[in-house]
Amino acid sequence: MKKFTAFSLLSLAILTTSCVSKKKYVDLEGQYNETISTLTKSKLENERLEARLTDIDAKVEDYYTRIQSLSDSNTSLQELSNSRYQKVGNVIISENDKAKMKLAMANVDQEKLRNAATLQDTMNLIISQKLMSGLSEDMMADSNDIDITIDETVVMITISDKMLFNSGSYRISSKANPLLERLAALINSEPALEVMVEGHTDSQTVKPGAMIKDNWDLSVERSTAVIRKLQDSYNVAPEKLIAAGRSSYHPLTENDTKEGRSTNRRTRIVILPNLDKFLALLADSE
Repeated sequence: MKKFTAFSLLSLAILTTSCVSKKKYVDLEGQYNETISTLTKSKLENERLEARLTDIDAKVEDYYTRIQSLSDSNTSLQELSNSRYQKVGNVIISENDKAKMKLAMANVDQEKLRNAATLQDTMNLIISQKLMSGLSEDMMADSNDIDITIDETVVMITISDKMLFNSGSYRISSKANPLLERLAALINSEPALEVMVEGHTDSQTVKPGAMIKDNWDLSVERSTAVIRKLQDSYNVAPEKLIAAGRSSYHPLTENDTKEGRSTNRRTRIVILPNLDKFLALLADSE
């Protein structure tokens, strides 16, 4: 059976119900065909626009992925840059370590910090401040025979002769054990330091004997006696310890009175920051 289009049926209906001229019929058919053509073009244009929009969405997603990749890459590069070490003066330090130093410097005497000429001076101040905090709590109030000072950012603990030794002897007195035990605990808690133990005597001549020849011998024996005690009894790492005998040639006062000689007979514990281990100290304090 022959199919009729909607327009043919419409035309037929019009023709059967009324009298329509051929010219009008042709005009209506032309308008219909033009409408169909416009609809077809609109559909094709819509499909083209949808395809273009899909393509744009894909490109935007690709650009976003690239930007995110570059951002991640820049972050990684920045982290790498911050973790890389650089030489500042004689010290090797990274950007991350500088940031940690800024936090540590908040606890340092700001007047002393302003007078620090080098990065090494700043490091010494940070370590010295940390040590002083522990020492002041544990030792400074313990006895008048203990003096703690900072000389050019180096912490020095001066202990009178009578706190450690019997007169004219290099054998450590048992009453010195609590003090040395606290000192050892402090040394063991800090990775970024070395300790030099200096023996000092007065100027009086030592009676020569089988073991002690003069004040040089006495000062060295006293220094090594303290070091052996720290190492053997309190497990201080020997590589952190330095022994030094100064005899009577670095007096604090004159040797012409009993009190002066007593002051000069002393053991000095010099705490020296080890800058190679400084970063370990920062990490610990963080």
